[in-house]
Amino acid sequence: MELFTSRLHLRELTATDLQAVHHLHSLPQVDEFNTLGLPESLATTKLLLAEWAVQQQATPRTAYIFYVQHRASDEFVGLLALTLGKASFRNGEVWYKLLPAHWGQGLATEALTELLRFGFDELHLHRIEAGCAVDNGASIRVLEKVGMRREGRKRQNLPIRGQWVDNYFFAILETDR
Repeated sequence: MELFTSRLHLRELTATDLQAVHHLHSLPQVDEFNTLGLPESLATTKLLLAEWAVQQQATPRTAYIFYVQHRASDEFVGLLALTLGKASFRNGEVWYKLLPAHWGQGLATEALTELLRFGFDELHLHRIEAGCAVDNGASIRVLEKVGMRREGRKRQNLPIRGQWVDNYFFAILETDR
C-alpha cells in the first residue's frame, strides 16, 4: 500500500524501518506530547514495530501505519497512521509524528489530508477521529487545517512523563469534506 502527495510518499511501515523509527521515538522534543515515552532500547522499538505489523496484517485489517518520506529524496519525514474501529461503526483514529527538522513546512497537514482522503474514499469510513494534548498547539493547528473539528476535552486522560494531561478530541465526518 502506497499513497502519494505532491511532496510525499507514504508507504507501509516495515521491519527494515527500525532504525529510523527508533531515532524518531528517541527524540525528547518529539516525545513532549506522546504517551509512549522514550524507548529504553532498540529492542523496545523492535517490539513496537512487531505489534504494528500484527495490526497491519490482521484480518479484518485494524491499522494502516505509514513511513512518510520526501518523494524527491526519499528522506524520512515521520510516521502517520490510521487505526480502524469496528466495521459497523465505519470509524477510525489518526495519529502522526514528524522529525523536528520537518516541522512547520506543512508536511503533517499534507500527509494527514491524504490519509483522510484514503480513509473516506477508499475505506468508506464515516468518521475519523484524533486526540491531541491541550498544550500541543502545532498539532491542534494541523487538525484544524485538515477540517477536523474540536468536539470536546477529556480531563487528565493522557499519561505523559508521570503527569496526567488533558486531551482535546477532534473528528471529521465524510459529509464535512
